[in-house]
Amino acid sequence: MEKKIPVEISARHIHLSQEDLERIFGKGYELKKMKQLTQPSDFAAKETLDIKVGEKILKNVRIVGPVREKTQVELSTTDSIFLGIKVPFRLSGNIEGTPGAVLIGPQGEIEIKEGLIIPIRHLHANFVEAKELGIKDGEEVSIKIEGERALVFHKVKVRVKENYALCVHLDTDEGNAAGIDKKTEGILITEKGTGFEPESI
Repeated sequence: MEKKIPVEISARHIHLSQEDLERIFGKGYELKKMKQLTQPSDFAAKETLDIKVGEKILKNVRIVGPVREKTQVELSTTDSIFLGIKVPFRLSGNIEGTPGAVLIGPQGEIEIKEGLIIPIRHLHANFVEAKELGIKDGEEVSIKIEGERALVFHKVKVRVKENYALCVHLDTDEGNAAGIDKKTEGILITEKGTGFEPESI
């Protein structure tokens, strides 16, 4: 029986530490919620920043709250090419040795020494969902996308936490390659799987 998983496109966005939030917006500043995101803990904030690397600028990049321990900027490969730098593929939170940038806001700007990543495609699930699907934190699965630009995404990293909601996150380049418009459903393929082995992206 096919196991269908919600799939969302995660556009470029910024997570700020409390310290960096206050450096940009002022002491004691709190992010203003614009809308709730699929993951229960996350929301899209009303605030945006510009990201500058050298002479190149990505404008009006959305901040995602709440604040995190460390500032992190999640981009796509296309963004990396535009900025003219090599941004590595990383899981969220793993920013050691990554490139930095200047973040420009209404109250000034700051320079971060590291924090730019291209997020590895991943699947969020809580403990109950993971058990039902037969998947474990840290393993890799494949997700089949159907439609006119059908393909299979391999090496989708499973991330399991109590407060997660079931969803696969792809970046904008991956979404465009599969012809996904914001949201769709994908078919879960585990190693035990179906024997279906098409070309990957």
